[in-house]
Amino acid sequence: MARPILEPPWKSYIVHTTNPIFSIDECKRIIQIGTSVPPKEGIIGEGKGTLNHKKRRSMVSWIPFTHRWIYERLEFWMHTVNNKHMGFHQIQIGEPCQFTVYNKKHFYNWHQDSNFIFKESPPVRKMSASILLNDPKEFKGGDMQLVDDKRTAILKQGYGIFFASFLPHRVLPIKKGRRFSLVVWFGGPPLS
Repeated sequence: MARPILEPPWKSYIVHTTNPIFSIDECKRIIQIGTSVPPKEGIIGEGKGTLNHKKRRSMVSWIPFTHRWIYERLEFWMHTVNNKHMGFHQIQIGEPCQFTVYNKKHFYNWHQDSNFIFKESPPVRKMSASILLNDPKEFKGGDMQLVDDKRTAILKQGYGIFFASFLPHRVLPIKKGRRFSLVVWFGGPPLS
């Protein structure tokens, strides 16, 4: 009889940072950068995608790669989290970071960040990260949930959550205020 294949005990597909990724001042700087780029409504799907207000309401802009200090910091965290917790093969930052603004009544329903038709999305998104840029006291609602409604990410300003891109997740509606986040995807060759 074949023995079951078990993941190593160190492996985890959801990782909350225990130290800030960005300081409060750096978060304010990223917010200034993000708000200086013309925003667009968040879409569903890759490429041109589609607008679907039943699934998503948010405003997004893209942080240019010219802000190297942001990408260098994210790359450091990518390697740290991947080496200690996830173990994905050959990952890198392959697309610009998404600066996301959730205003009152904005949300993003259950979704996954990777396309399961791998030939359509090289490189494949393997690991995602969401970093809270403003103080959680500045908004109500907007909780991020992963896998199911029992797993809520409680984040402080500058802290983030890294997770496997194939895990379902959502952001609950904002009831009051505004939530700023930085989202980044780490991709590589198709999973095998």
